Amino acid sequence: MADMLVKLYDIEFKFNNQLTTNGITVKNACIVNKNIILDFVKQNFEDEQSWVNECEYALFNNPISCHIAVKNKEIIGFSCYDATAKGFFGPMGVKENYRKQGVGLELLLRSLLSMKESGYAYAVIGWPVRKAIDFYIKNVNAVIIDDSPPNKSIYKNSIAQE
Repeated sequence: MADMLVKLYDIEFKFNNQLTTNGITVKNACIVNKNIILDFVKQNFEDEQSWVNECEYALFNNPISCHIAVKNKEIIGFSCYDATAKGFFGPMGVKENYRKQGVGLELLLRSLLSMKESGYAYAVIGWPVRKAIDFYIKNVNAVIIDDSPPNKSIYKNSIAQE
């Protein structure tokens, strides 16, 4: 796997009003919901437990760098930025039964817009899962950063890289 790069200044930020019609709200996370958000990540992304740590970090950033998607007062998705490192987007995840409905795209765009508004020109998508690469290419024209395997990237200090 490799990191990906997104030109934030090239994105046309169009948000999906249909989600609201379907009772789904995407908003900035609130620290008072920290345990609920982290429990959601733990329960729905068991293969990605490092996401819990990254999400927690994003919740303590100032400003908070985590967005959540909510339906009927239940979290159905989340996205973070500036969690792994400054300028990095991710992790992001949507509950399985809400995928392919535009929730992930909305979370992605909200986070990338927040990054742009914070002054970033580019975002790095750190080590995306293989099945998400086409999603990032299609929706935000992300490109793979050559020669950026985990053992050469920000992840080189991870225990998994020992």
